[in-house]
Amino acid sequence: MLPTDRLALPQIDPAGYEAILAELRGSPVVVNFWGSWCGPCIEEAPDLAAVAREYEGRVQFLGVDILDAREPARDFIRRFDWPYPSVFDPTGAVRDALGYVGQPITLVYDRRGELAFERTGTIDAENLRSEIRKVL
Repeated sequence: MLPTDRLALPQIDPAGYEAILAELRGSPVVVNFWGSWCGPCIEEAPDLAAVAREYEGRVQFLGVDILDAREPARDFIRRFDWPYPSVFDPTGAVRDALGYVGQPITLVYDRRGELAFERTGTIDAENLRSEIRKVL
């Protein structure tokens, strides 16, 4: 279930991730895999916050905090003032189940829940906006 508190960081596994995506079908979704200790994640965090605010109410953003601890993750969310929720994946099981290596990873799903875009590595605001416009 999608958390309503952006700082709750409920722990999920791959099945929980799929359940959240199923719950969000009908709306475009941006998923970002991140860690508070990850330099590239820090680099892209302000752009994610800005774009999430621009598309609030039209696109659901979800963070997946991996290989981390909750308090540093909460500090990260506060620092960059992310307006959207994140879930907690301390072992990276969700990322691994999807076949990805490293972080950050940004995924854009269309209204049907189909993966429309994937990027491993940092994404900037303009590229993210461009990919979101394709699924709106």
